[in-house]
Amino acid sequence: MTIMPLTMAPAGRENIVKKISGKDETQRFLASLGFVEGGRVTVISQLEGNLIVNVKDARIALSKAMANRIMV
Repeated sequence: MTIMPLTMAPAGRENIVKKISGKDETQRFLASLGFVEGGRVTVISQLEGNLIVNVKDARIALSKAMANRIMV
């Protein structure tokens, strides 16, 4: 399986977070939302590159810029 940004993941399929890129501050912020390596994330919907995802039983809206830092 290839590694791709979360923005490329199809809706409705569970993905495993492989890597989170960006500054330490960004990585800590995403980790506080539940985006950690090995964690599971499902894309619920996508609108103009912005995502609504399900992570740790919570729905979270992510900008395209943030979602591009999460590799699955």
